[in-house]
Formats: sequence, structure tokens, C-alpha cells
Amino acid sequence: MKDFIQNQRTRKVIFIGLAVLCLTPFISSPVALTLGFALAVFMGNPFEKHLHQYIHLLLQISIVGLGFGLKLDEALHAGKTGLMLTVVSIISVMVLGYFLGKIFKLERPLSYLLSAGTAICGGSAIAAVSPIIKPSTKQISLALAIVFTLNSIALFVYPAIGHLLNLSQEQFGLWCAIGIHDTSSVVGAASKYGNEALKIATTVKLARALWIIPVSIITMFIFKSKDSKIKIPWFIGYFILAILLNTYFPFMDQFSTAITSFAKSGLNLTLFFIGSTLSIQTLKSIGFKPLLTAVLLWVTISIGSLLYIIH
Repeated sequence: MKDFIQNQRTRKVIFIGLAVLCLTPFISSPVALTLGFALAVFMGNPFEKHLHQYIHLLLQISIVGLGFGLKLDEALHAGKTGLMLTVVSIISVMVLGYFLGKIFKLERPLSYLLSAGTAICGGSAIAAVSPIIKPSTKQISLALAIVFTLNSIALFVYPAIGHLLNLSQEQFGLWCAIGIHDTSSVVGAASKYGNEALKIATTVKLARALWIIPVSIITMFIFKSKDSKIKIPWFIGYFILAILLNTYFPFMDQFSTAITSFAKSGLNLTLFFIGSTLSIQTLKSIGFKPLLTAVLLWVTISIGSLLYIIH
């Protein structure tokens, strides 16, 4: 059996088979993530070297596809609802992250990566500010490993807490968008909770992701880097275009359901890919102080935003 699994061709066949399975309606977002992680642990990922670039591309395509399930008035309402909470949470997390980094004596770039990843949009924010602050490869890998691990936990914990507290679709969608780091897990958790939660979570999260731009500009001044480039999340513009097409072109109604269905399947496949990039070795490489810093930031934003939304 061991020789069978170690065969490279067999591993590729199993990987592709599970990936196709994740595109079917029978697999939910948490299950897709779990399948990917189980595959990485028990037989390894035969495509790991080439997978990271496809994860980001597939996520962006899936997000744009979800835009065809929204009308402009829904998007504006969701964005307006989450604006103040977004601003307050980003500022609070960045300030708290600075002080926690000092308390735990973390390397400055690592502390900043964890803060930005928690405050804005996980791996995307880390990728955006990395060229500006110029951290080491190890610091980037560590920050990404922590964020993806907490994202994986959130995918299971958030819906359970939402049901326990009997949160409405709107409340849960807003909470997901504020409290969960990465867009993939935000959309995954919200889609499990309900369609209305998914619409709100996607819109608020992408509006939140636009804060990468001002935060990156501020980062350039903090780290005094004049030659750094800002990585703008252009795919958000395509998401807005999808909303406009779905709002002002009635013929899109006959395609919107199918497109959003394909987008949700694409998201499940994205989560499967993300799960397959995690491993026991990756988790063991996470140090206690960086993990504690990230957890404290995450718990603070999760509890704080939940209390605000409920009351």
C-alpha cells in the first residue's frame, strides 16, 4: 500500500480525482479544505511547486464569478453597512499588532506581516506589503503558514458559532468579512451559512481588500522605502464590473445562476488546493510567539466585531 501511494503517477491521479470531486455539489467548503490537508499529510502534494500561482488566479476568477450573483443596490448596502466597522477594525488591529510585536520581541517585518494579514485580507495583504518592507523568505512563509492555519480553523468555527448565537444572514456575512483573514475562507464560511450571508460577506470583504492600497502607501512611509511598488488588487474591478453587468443587462439573469454556481465550485477547488499546501512540517515550523501574536489579534477582531454587530 505504501509503495502504491509513493508512486508519483498514482499520487497525481488521486490528486486530480479529489480535485474533480471538489467541483461537484457533494463537497462543501470545509470538506474540500479537509480533503486537501489529508492528502498533503498522508501522501504529499505532487503539484506543490506549481500550485501557489494557480490558487490566487482561481480565487480571483471565482470571486469575479460571484459578482454575477449580486445587484448594485445590494452591493452598495453591504459596503455601506461594513464601512465604519472596517475602518475601526483595521486601525485597531494594526496598532495592537505593533504593541504585541514589541511585547513579544518579534522581528519587525514579521510582526507587520501578521498585523496586515489579520487587519485586511490575509495572504493577499501579506503579498502586497512584502515588496515594501522586504522581509526574509522565512518571515513571509511563517506569516502565510499562520494565516492559512487560522483561516482553516475559522472555516469550521465561524459557522458553528453563528448557528449557536442564532445570527441572521446579514449579521453572519458581516462578521465573516471582518473577522476572517483570507477571502477564500470568508466566502467558504459564508456560503455554508446561506446565500444572503455569502453576498454580504463577499462585498464587504472585497471593499475591505481595497484598503491594501492606503495601507501600502502608509507602509512605504513607515519603512521609508521610496523604490517600492504597490500591488493593487485589480480583480476587484472585474468583480464590480460583474455586478454592473448583472444589474443593468437583464439578459444576464439567464446566465447568473450558472455562473455563480461555477464560481462556488471554483472556490471549493481553491480551498482544496490551499489545504493541500499545508502539512505537518509546515505547522511544526510555526513558533509560539508569532502564533500567539496572530491568535490574540484574531480573537480580538473576532470578538470585538461580533459584539459590535450583535449590539
